[in-house]
Amino acid sequence: MKKEVHIFFTALMFYTRIPCPKNIDHNPDYLNKASRYFPLIGWIVGSVAFGVYCVFNYLIAPEIAIIFSIIASVLVTGAFHEDGFADVCDGFGGGWTKEKILMIMKDSAIGAYGAIGLVLLLVLKFQGLTQLIDVSDNPKFIIYNSQFVILLLLVSAHSISRLAAISIIFTHEYSREDASSKSKPIAQSYSWREVVGAFFFGLLPLVILSYNQLQILLVLIPVFLTRFFLARYFQKWIDGYTGDCLGATQQVCEVVFYLSVIALWKFI
Repeated sequence: MKKEVHIFFTALMFYTRIPCPKNIDHNPDYLNKASRYFPLIGWIVGSVAFGVYCVFNYLIAPEIAIIFSIIASVLVTGAFHEDGFADVCDGFGGGWTKEKILMIMKDSAIGAYGAIGLVLLLVLKFQGLTQLIDVSDNPKFIIYNSQFVILLLLVSAHSISRLAAISIIFTHEYSREDASSKSKPIAQSYSWREVVGAFFFGLLPLVILSYNQLQILLVLIPVFLTRFFLARYFQKWIDGYTGDCLGATQQVCEVVFYLSVIALWKFI
């Protein structure tokens, strides 16, 4: 149990800016095993986003509360995944060979593709979350309080999108041949514990949400189709994935989750 707690805090330190005990470091072996808790980190990020939304919704207005909620999720992770998304936009937008794409993604400066991509991503998040709030009042969720539905939707979005991202590690190879990336330690190996842990923490919030409405599970289809096509695209161009690719997958799948829930509720 003590070892598992250490592994969890390793994941917390690597994927967020939340302070951790001083004895926690970036031990490569623990980083490998920390992948099982990546979707659980989504529970924390989603809960923080929900808490901030509730506070500002009470004090000001829903639209402004959503903006502060997005800001909170960015601050908690240190824009870790947004940075990966921007790098992928720049790399795949401006590079035409594996070497060029990897070189551009390694550059810390943000380019036009990355800036435009981030703006569009944040606009989609804002609009998606705005519509998602309306879904939470749907009478089909009468078994739950509307605020609890919002919490479950946010936690599900963050956990499932992280599951989609981390699952690429289970099916594809790491692209960079050197040890220059801080994300490489999580890509070295995995066991059934990482797979089971990731899927358990990734799917549990949505399973709870589906208790009164099984159709909500259908949102997994577009999310994992998106994951499939992104992984195939990465494989085609760079023969695998990088940490930036995982971050981009998380961000895109999070938005796809929001849009899928909104679309689904028009037909059920």
